[in-house]
Amino acid sequence: MTIDNKTIINRLKRTEGQIRGIQKMIDEEKECMDVITQLSAVRSSIDRVMGMIVAENLKNCLEHPENSPEEQAKRMEQAINMIIKK
Repeated sequence: MTIDNKTIINRLKRTEGQIRGIQKMIDEEKECMDVITQLSAVRSSIDRVMGMIVAENLKNCLEHPENSPEEQAKRMEQAINMIIKK
């Protein structure tokens, strides 16, 4: 993977902090909509990280194709399925 791992780790640490904040909001019995807003932000953050990783996988498939066209197609299909699986 050629994505800067530090970038991904930083995004995940930020998301981890958001989750801790949500736990605190729930303990403090904050408004439902505020909690949902923060949960939505966490989901978006995770989706972004997943997208970055899958995009890198697709890029790698294109830059370093398999010798077998069937195997290459299989790798590409797996990457695409990871995106649309949600």
